Amino acid sequence: MQIETPYLLFLGDVGDQLAAKTAHGIVDWRPEWCIGQLRLEGCKADCNIADMTPAEAAAKGVRTMIVGVVNAGGVLPEHWITEIVAAMDAGMDVATGLHRRLRDVPEIADASERNGCKLHDVRFSDQIFQTGKGDKRSGMRLLTVGTDCSVGKKYTSLALEKEMRRRGMNADFCATGQTGVFISGRGVSIDAVVADFISGAAEWLSPDNDPDHWDVIEGQGSLFHPSFAGVTLGLLHGSQPDAFVVCHEPTRTNMRGVKHSLPSIADVIERVNLEASLTNPDAQCIGLAVNTVALDDAAASACLEEIGTQHGLPCVDPIRTGCGPIIDELQRRFPG
Repeated sequence: MQIETPYLLFLGDVGDQLAAKTAHGIVDWRPEWCIGQLRLEGCKADCNIADMTPAEAAAKGVRTMIVGVVNAGGVLPEHWITEIVAAMDAGMDVATGLHRRLRDVPEIADASERNGCKLHDVRFSDQIFQTGKGDKRSGMRLLTVGTDCSVGKKYTSLALEKEMRRRGMNADFCATGQTGVFISGRGVSIDAVVADFISGAAEWLSPDNDPDHWDVIEGQGSLFHPSFAGVTLGLLHGSQPDAFVVCHEPTRTNMRGVKHSLPSIADVIERVNLEASLTNPDAQCIGLAVNTVALDDAAASACLEEIGTQHGLPCVDPIRTGCGPIIDELQRRFPG
């Protein structure tokens, strides 16, 4: 799948910034590809780039409109269809990470054929996955896990890969969600894989490699989230991490979208070690990544210090402070 750049980011009429995390992720990691955003009336998200109509974006050379939002169930609201058709009438391809295929919507399929535009449904892979085997693979793997969904696993993974490469380490980011695929150009949306094949898809994503090579695998969901624990577990078993980093948002009390309380970081470390032991009994937690965006500088610094001391692990905000201490710990524990 080759998605042509640059992009127009469609934000629809989502109710908060977090719902547009796909668009925000692309802007943060590939700003040079993002020409503008398209928002409907009532939209509460803003990527802080120029607002444009499809015609205006096409005039500036945009090649693809990305549906840059997520919602419960990955559905495509009916009132978004008009804007998607308008983008194709302006000459743009359309890409989405939603669960409903664009080609299954008659108006969109007709517009695609009429204009010769491509439809990219990145959640749906043409790859045929096998069931997971649990066999030991060569190479090394690092997985990000979370106390909740939407706490920064993707950003942490990208920041870890960036720091590893800066140090000359042999490392690659492995995308497991639609935003990561848009950013990296390769990957698989694990949450769209049939349950029996999730661990096999993770094995395919991080195959045998050179002994010193690190696959940095983007985590999904949380083992404690009643909605998403299944995909988290399959990804954990298939990725067979040698190392894992726990991601956390310190201001939350409940898990996103449900009434369940947030687990402690200690609970997550204990559960990940237990579940990881099925395919890699030597998995180790090497650090903590805390999303401090809701805190001022003083509060963020105190929070990182407190959590790190409490657990005896390097504790960083990957965006605010960088991932250096975690990579220091990784290199100390895995000197090869």
